Amino acid sequence: MTSQQLPNWLKQRTYLTPDRTALKSDDRQYTFKELWELTIETAGKVKSHLNDDSQSAFIGLMIKNSIESVIVIHAVQQLGLTAVLLNHRLSPAELAFQIEDMNLSAILIDDQFEEKLQSRTVQNVKLSELQKTVPSTFEVKDYFQLDQVCSVMYTSGTTGAPKGVLQTYGNHWWSAIGSSLNLGISENDTWLCSVPLFHISGYSILMRSVIYGMGVRLFEQFDAERINGELKSGSITIMSAVSNMLQRMLKELDSGSYHKNFRCMLLGGGPAPLPLLDICRDKEIPVFQTYGMTETSSQIVTLSPEYSFSKLGSAGKPLFPSELKIKKSDGETASSNEEGEILVKGHNVTIGYHKRKESNQKSFENGWLATGDIGYLDEEGFLFVLDRRSDLIISGGENVYPAEIESVLTSHIEIEDVGAAGIPNDEWGQVPCAFIVKRSGSLLSEEDVLSFCKNKLAAYKQPKKVVFVDEIPRNASNKILRRVLRTQWEQGMVCDEY
Repeated sequence: MTSQQLPNWLKQRTYLTPDRTALKSDDRQYTFKELWELTIETAGKVKSHLNDDSQSAFIGLMIKNSIESVIVIHAVQQLGLTAVLLNHRLSPAELAFQIEDMNLSAILIDDQFEEKLQSRTVQNVKLSELQKTVPSTFEVKDYFQLDQVCSVMYTSGTTGAPKGVLQTYGNHWWSAIGSSLNLGISENDTWLCSVPLFHISGYSILMRSVIYGMGVRLFEQFDAERINGELKSGSITIMSAVSNMLQRMLKELDSGSYHKNFRCMLLGGGPAPLPLLDICRDKEIPVFQTYGMTETSSQIVTLSPEYSFSKLGSAGKPLFPSELKIKKSDGETASSNEEGEILVKGHNVTIGYHKRKESNQKSFENGWLATGDIGYLDEEGFLFVLDRRSDLIISGGENVYPAEIESVLTSHIEIEDVGAAGIPNDEWGQVPCAFIVKRSGSLLSEEDVLSFCKNKLAAYKQPKKVVFVDEIPRNASNKILRRVLRTQWEQGMVCDEY
C-alpha cells in the first residue's frame, strides 16, 4: 500500500496565488512566487554544500527569526531532507547532546551562533556562505508523502532530558486543517510571528502560511511596543503568544486598544492567569486559549470564539480531527470534574520520539499520547489544564498546582514575573515557594506577598516561602522551568532574603 501524498505545498501555493503576499519583515516583502523562486535557488545552494558524507535524511538548522531562515526551512523540504531544529539558546553541551543524538553530519547555521557549535565532526554551513554558493541542480518534488518525517524538535526539557519529537508532513497538515476548522481562514489574514521559528509555535505558522495562502509578518524578536503598533494599525489579524508576552504587551498598551481587524490572539504555553484573561475581556481583546505541545504539532485543543468569555480559563475542546480524555491514577477514565492526566489522540500527534523505545512504549497506548499534564473536563467537555504532573506540589497529602499560585500573584500590581515550585519540608514533605521578580522601584516584602495570598488561596496552597529573584528561568517557548527553581533552592543558589 502506497502512503498518502499531497502536492508540494509551496509549489502548489505558488500556482494558486502567486501574487499574494507570503512574507514580510521590517524591510522586505515577498509574494509566494518570489518566495518559491528564492527557495528553489537556496535549495540548490544547500545541495552544493552537502558532500557524500552528509547525504543523510537529517540536517540541522540553527537559525533565528529572519527571512533567510524561512527560505532555508522551505529549501530543506524541497530537497526531501528532515529539518532538525536546534535551539540556539541552549548551552554548547546541550546542543552537542542533540547533535550526537540525531547523528547530524551537517548544520545550516546563522552566522552569529557559530561559536556555540564546538563539534569538529559536523559540517557547519553559515547562511552567509550559502548566499555566495553556486547552486546545484536537483529534482523538484511534485508531492509530499504524509508519513515522511518533515521536522524534528526536541522537547523543552521541563521534565528532564529532552527527546527528539518526530513530526511528519501529515502531522503538520492535520494541525493546520484542525486549526482552520476552528478559527476560520480568510485571504486577508496576516499572522504575526514573533515566537521562535525553531519552536513548534513558529514553525507551524510557516506551514499554515503555505497551506492557507496566508501572509506572515515576521519579527526577529519579541518587541511589545512595536508589536502593539502593528496590532493597532489593522495590518494583523492573528498572533501567537504566551502569557508572559501578552502581559508585557498589555502593560505597554496601557489604556489603548487594538484595531477591529485583529480577530485572534492565540494564547498557549501553559495555563493562563485568570487576572490576565479578565483584563483582555475588559479590553475586548479576542484571546483564544489553547493547549498543545511539540508532540501535537502545535495546538490540539482550542477554545472556540463563542465560548471565549463564558468558559474563561478553559483551553476549550479538541480540534475537529482530534480526541481528548482524562485518565485517573488507577488507569480508569475520569468523570466530569475529576482530575487526572490529559491524553490526546489524532493525526497531528507525533509518530514517536527519535531513538527512545522506552519513552515510546510508556507514552503511547492504542494511539493515545499520555501528555504528562494534569487537568479535568467539565460537564460540557471543556478542558481545564491545571499543571505539569512533574511540577505538582504534594504538601501534607494535598495536591497544590504551581500555576494556581502564579495566577493569583500575577495579579499583584508590584509583581513583574513569578514562578512557584515545591521545596522540601520536614513536616509536610513539600511546601509551596513563590519566586518573584518585583517591578522596578517596588518595596514589596515577603509579608506583603503572604498577606496578599491569604484571602485568595486555601491555607495549604499559600506560599510558605517567598524568594525575590532577578529573573524567572524560562525555556525557548517561555514556559517556566520550575525544576530549575527547585534545583536553585536545593543548591542554595537563591535564598529567602533579597
